[in-house]
Amino acid sequence: MALEVGEIVAEASFPLTRDSLVRYAGASGDFNPIHYRDDVAQTVGLPGVLAHGMLTMGLAVQPVVDWLGDPGKVLDYQVKFTRPVIVDPETGAVVTVVAKVGAIEDAVVRIDLTVTFGEQTVLGKAQVRVVPPAG
Repeated sequence: MALEVGEIVAEASFPLTRDSLVRYAGASGDFNPIHYRDDVAQTVGLPGVLAHGMLTMGLAVQPVVDWLGDPGKVLDYQVKFTRPVIVDPETGAVVTVVAKVGAIEDAVVRIDLTVTFGEQTVLGKAQVRVVPPAG
C-alpha cells in the first residue's frame, strides 16, 4: 500500500452518554465518582462529569486498528491528555478522531491522531506507530 505523508487513513466519531461511562467503569473497574456524579466532579473543581481518560484514548486508536485490520500491527501508541471530555447528562458528548500519516520510516508508519470534542483538541501528541496494511 502506497501511503503519503498527510494522507488521512481513518476518521470516526464516537457518541458518549452517561450510560457509556457507567458501562466503561464496570469493564475497567474505575469507579471514580467524577465519571458519573456531577456533585463530586464539581466539588473537586471540574465543570461536570468527565469521560475516563483511558476510554478516550481507546476510542482514539480504534479507527486506526480498524484500518489496519489487525491490532497486532500497532507497535506503539502514546498520547498526552490535554483537556477533559465533559459528558452532559442530557446531550452526552461526541469525540471525533482523524488519523493522518505523519511520517514513513522503512516499514513503520507514524499515524498522527487529531482527537477533538466540541472543537477542542483533547489529546495532544497522539501518535500511533504501525506496520501498514499490505496491498
